[in-house]
Amino acid sequence: QVDLVESGGGSVQAGGSLRLSCAASGIVFSNNFMNWYRQAPGEQRELVARITSAGNTNYADSVKGRFTISRDNAKNTVWLQMNSLKPEDTAVYYCNVLSTLTGINYWGQGTQVTVSS
Repeated sequence: QVDLVESGGGSVQAGGSLRLSCAASGIVFSNNFMNWYRQAPGEQRELVARITSAGNTNYADSVKGRFTISRDNAKNTVWLQMNSLKPEDTAVYYCNVLSTLTGINYWGQGTQVTVSS
């Protein structure tokens, strides 16, 4: 059974920072790309950041220079450091992995991030 457990969401004022964590179990963590998605009310879920098994990263244009994704394969954990937060970053943030073993897409339960102006 694959579990992705997110933590670290909350409410901050614009310009503030939050750090999201995602602890994974049930997969060979080091073999998999890890992703952070977000979904705002009435919007489609969008990819925010991705980190490959080798540690290469990609970001949505809207968060480049403000967000940083990182991972620790020994801890089976991926983080999303979010700085200079804006009200438009308000969304539910989801940890995601497309398992290289099963081809199944797994999602965490989501964590709410609210940024007030």
